[in-house]
Amino acid sequence: MSRGGARNRSGPQPDENSLKSAKTGYSLTALPSEGYQGEIPAFPLPDATTREAEVWQQAWRTPQAAAWSMQAWRHRTVALWVRWSVRMEDPEAGAALGNVVVRLADQIGMTPAGLKENGWKIATDQVAAKRADKQTETAPAAPSARDRLKAIAGGGA
Repeated sequence: MSRGGARNRSGPQPDENSLKSAKTGYSLTALPSEGYQGEIPAFPLPDATTREAEVWQQAWRTPQAAAWSMQAWRHRTVALWVRWSVRMEDPEAGAALGNVVVRLADQIGMTPAGLKENGWKIATDQVAAKRADKQTETAPAAPSARDRLKAIAGGGA
């Protein structure tokens, strides 16, 4: 009987910012925050429904699709996630189906845990962050409650 050894999700996940990770050279692959902009492959499973085609298109515009595009062997797993996700939208879908969807989502990096398991992270859009900071700095401050009271005729303390 085998013992010990690393197992998926056993123990703490590696932390990219830890000293140990720095010593071992561990880092996560950054995926583009704007999503994948390349060509979307054909749905690899037979008899795709209209809804499956929609979800397939949406999935291929996520940041994770940038990684999938370089790993053609993942396309079928992504398609299975799409198919079962669509079936999970049915109000009569059972809990067992939900478990399948979550496990597939983890495998293809569509959950936070799945991103870490695959060694991925979604890159920070630094241009958008700076733009948001600049807008926050230049936005006029809202009047305080005291200022609003002073604006009322005869108001004040």
